[in-house]
Amino acid sequence: MRHHKLALCAEHYGEWFVAQTERAIEKYRMFSRDERVLVAVSGGKDSLALWDALLRLGYHADGLYIALGINDPIPYSDASLEKTRKFVDSGEWRVAKDDAPLAPRPTLYIVDIPAAYGKTIPEIARAKMRGQGRPCAACGLTKRYVMNRLALEKGYTVLATGHNLDDEIAVLFQNTLRWQTGYLARQAPVLPASREGLVKKVKPFCRFYERETATYALARSIDYIYDECPHAGGNLTNFYKTLLNQLETESPGSKLSFYLEFLRARGEGAFEQFNRVEELHACELCGQPTSAPERCAFCRMWNVSRIVE
Repeated sequence: MRHHKLALCAEHYGEWFVAQTERAIEKYRMFSRDERVLVAVSGGKDSLALWDALLRLGYHADGLYIALGINDPIPYSDASLEKTRKFVDSGEWRVAKDDAPLAPRPTLYIVDIPAAYGKTIPEIARAKMRGQGRPCAACGLTKRYVMNRLALEKGYTVLATGHNLDDEIAVLFQNTLRWQTGYLARQAPVLPASREGLVKKVKPFCRFYERETATYALARSIDYIYDECPHAGGNLTNFYKTLLNQLETESPGSKLSFYLEFLRARGEGAFEQFNRVEELHACELCGQPTSAPERCAFCRMWNVSRIVE
């Protein structure tokens, strides 16, 4: 790890990684050991590594997998669910930090979108976009809605996602290029629950490079899905990641410095004037907070007429 001037063996790398995870949780005041954390898991390296690290640290962390029905041209969703189930069944998470008691078996919640709402994500995207574009917007909207709703219903105060440094700076780079000050004002390791009906969202891996989370997963023998979502091809975010990786090669540590200096400037109030709080009200159907009139975007997109349990 040239940016840290550090090289470690597999055993000590795992210890360093878990310690750095706890350091981020404490530094940004993400959550305490008394809080119940719901981890959004996809079967990929980042989310499974996060779940593993939180369990090793002794946090009460359960998982949520959202089955999106993306199985063409490859069985991506089915394979991702299989990897997630394998993680829970393998018992790898039982290895706790130091002499801490072994964690109880975590709960895995599965929300099957096609079964609940009648269409897969690609199908609803085609129906709403008239056959144009990738289903990324429909996917993101659906996942955000389901994650927040289930966390609230099950009594979790915190929702944790596996976003890593590469994810964060790609978004930061895009927003900076366009000077989207509203988005810059809201980008942070912690998104507080600004009102009733929303849960706190945190990103404990925000300072880890993508290859660092992958290395941890390999060192811990976590079996994760290597394939990328088949709809991710041509994604602009991936293009920005490629550009930033070239910068990192020439100047090690640039990506981390870019992100940490942004957080410093944000903490000093550089974007405070752009941090406008939207007026929200309850969706007339599902009750989730929304800025849209009457029904929220999720209920309108899915033509929801009743709440699916």
